Amino acid sequence: MIKKHYEFSFWLRVTHWVRAIAIIVLTASGFYIAYPFIAPAHNGGEPVNFLNALFRSWHVIFGFLLISVTIGKFYLFFFDKQSKVERASFKDFINPKVWINQIKYYLLIGKHPHGKGVYNPLQFMAYVGVYGAIILISLTGLILYIHVYHQGMGGMLYDILRPVEVMFGGLAWVRQLHHIAMWIFIIFLPIHIYLAVFNSVYGKSGAMDSIFSGYRWVKKKDK
Repeated sequence: MIKKHYEFSFWLRVTHWVRAIAIIVLTASGFYIAYPFIAPAHNGGEPVNFLNALFRSWHVIFGFLLISVTIGKFYLFFFDKQSKVERASFKDFINPKVWINQIKYYLLIGKHPHGKGVYNPLQFMAYVGVYGAIILISLTGLILYIHVYHQGMGGMLYDILRPVEVMFGGLAWVRQLHHIAMWIFIIFLPIHIYLAVFNSVYGKSGAMDSIFSGYRWVKKKDK
């Protein structure tokens, strides 16, 4: 017998999908900013459509959106009552037995371990790495931002972020680290989708459905 279990709160799901959309838009626009591969339309020989400025504006908008939703996600993780299932995943992360059982499960030679949290150790480690990459790409993105926009937010952050720029090795290194962090997302995304589908299909618990509806199916004897 199985029952429906409420796993992911509404705001956790919202932050997940807003973050996913932001990363996709930032990756596409970031590639264009680094190498303008689309030629803008010309009117009488003058580039009046400003396609590069358009891509840059969307990059800035979704960059601040990613920063905002990440701050919101950190708040949910540490303080939201519904997110306690995420915090409980840390206990599985430091448990060697759960690690061994989880690897056996992915190798199709063992059953899915029943952890204390919503994420298995490999997922938890991957998410920690991804959020580390988000912090890195946000910091480097803000440093690049203050060298283009000198008023408002850029002016306010300039003196604060200049020491961070020096710590990273200068503006050229900041740009390189920004690109490296982007590739972390590009590599992570297909692996994340594959493992989500794998868990949902092989585990037969609707694990992937929970990020849409918030619910998955568990055996009644499971806590």
